[in-house]
Amino acid sequence: MNETPALDQWRAEVREWLAGTLPPASADDRAWGRGEADFAVFRNLSEDAERALLDDVRTYRRARYDAGYGALTLPVEKGGQGLPPIFAVAFTQEESRFAPPPSTELISVTTGLVGPAVALFGTPGQRAEFAAPMLRTDRLACQLFSEPGAGSDLAALACRAVREGDGWVLDGQKVWTSGARFADYGMLLARTDPDVPKQAGITAFLVPMDAPGIEIRPIRQMSGPASFNEVFLTGVPLSDGLRLGEVGAGWTVATTTLGLERSSSGAGSRRKGGTLGDVLSLAAALGRTGDPVIRQRLADLYVRCTLQSATTARVARASAAGENPGPAASLGKLTASANLTLIGEVVTEVLGARLAADTGEWGTFAWTQHVLGAPGYRLAGGTDEIQRNLIGERVLGLPPEPRTDRKVPYSELPRA
Repeated sequence: MNETPALDQWRAEVREWLAGTLPPASADDRAWGRGEADFAVFRNLSEDAERALLDDVRTYRRARYDAGYGALTLPVEKGGQGLPPIFAVAFTQEESRFAPPPSTELISVTTGLVGPAVALFGTPGQRAEFAAPMLRTDRLACQLFSEPGAGSDLAALACRAVREGDGWVLDGQKVWTSGARFADYGMLLARTDPDVPKQAGITAFLVPMDAPGIEIRPIRQMSGPASFNEVFLTGVPLSDGLRLGEVGAGWTVATTTLGLERSSSGAGSRRKGGTLGDVLSLAAALGRTGDPVIRQRLADLYVRCTLQSATTARVARASAAGENPGPAASLGKLTASANLTLIGEVVTEVLGARLAADTGEWGTFAWTQHVLGAPGYRLAGGTDEIQRNLIGERVLGLPPEPRTDRKVPYSELPRA
C-alpha cells in the first residue's frame, strides 16, 4: 500500500514541475484589445487546426502523466496514483498559475470519462491496452451514448448489439458525439436484450472508430463550428474482448460515467465562452457602464456568477473531502448553463447593432460565437430539465415524476 505524501510538500513538487514545464499565466492574456477576441462556447476550427491543438494538448498531458500527475485519484490497482481527491483539487489550483495548452472536449472525455470508466470496469487486459493509453492521451476516445430518440431518456436507446459467434454485430445511430472524427475509440452503449426492462438490457462496449460499417457525419451548429457528429453503425463487427463490464451491466457503467460528466460540467477547468470579466471590459470599452439599465444588468450578472463560483467551490470541497457532491453537481451545471445564456443576453443589450454586423472593431462581432453557442450548453452534459428533476427530487424532496415503464420489457414499450 502506497503511503500518502504530505500535501504541502507534494504541492511544492507540483509547482516546481509545472514551472519547468509551462509558461506562467499572464494577467494580460485576456486584456481588452489584446490578442484574438475569442468568446466561443464551442470552438470553430478547421480540421488541421483542431489536430494541431490536440497535438499540443497531448504533448503536455503525456508529460504530466509520465511525471506521476495523471489519474491522481484512481486506485493504484486500477492504474492511478491512489491519492485522496484533495490532491486533484490542489493540482488544479497550482496548474491555474500557469498556461497549459487549451484543452478540448475530446481530451476531457478521454481522460475524465472514458479512461476512468475503462479503468474501473475493464479487465486487467483492457486496463493495460486501453485505460492507461487513454489516460496518457496516446489513444483518444469519444462517448457514443445519445441517440435521436434517446437523449434525456438515455435508457430508451435503440442501438443494437447482437451475438454472432464469439463476437457481436452493432447496428444503430448515435448523435451529438463530440470529437468523433478525431477519436480512436468510442465508448458505446447498446441494447443486448430487448426482453427485459430498458435499463437492464444495455451493455457497454469499446468500438474502434475506423471499424468497417461506421460512418461519421459532422453536424453544423448555428454558431458555425461542427464539433458534434452523427455516428451511424451498420453491421459493425466487434470482438467480445471489447465488451466493457458484464453483459447487461451497461447501465451501471453509464451512470458512473455520467456522474463524472455532471461533476465536471461547469467546474471552470476549461474556459467556455465569454466571462463576466469580458462583459465588464466590453461595457467599459463602449462607454455603457453609465447607463442605469446596463449597470443593473451587470450587477445581476455579477451576483449570479458569484453564486456559480460558490457552488463550484462547494462541489470541489466535497470532492476534496472524498464525499459525493451529489445533486450539488447538478446545481453547478444548471447555473453554469444559465449564466452562459445570461451573458449572451447582457452582451446583446450592450452591443446593440454591433452584434449583427462586423464593423472590424475588436471584441464586438466576435460575441456572436457566444450568443449562438450558449443555448447548446443547456443540452450538453445533461439537459437543464434533467438537472431540475434531480434537484427537485433529491434536494427539495418533491414527488418523482410518474415512471410507468420501470418493470416493462423494452420490447413492449411504445415507440414513435
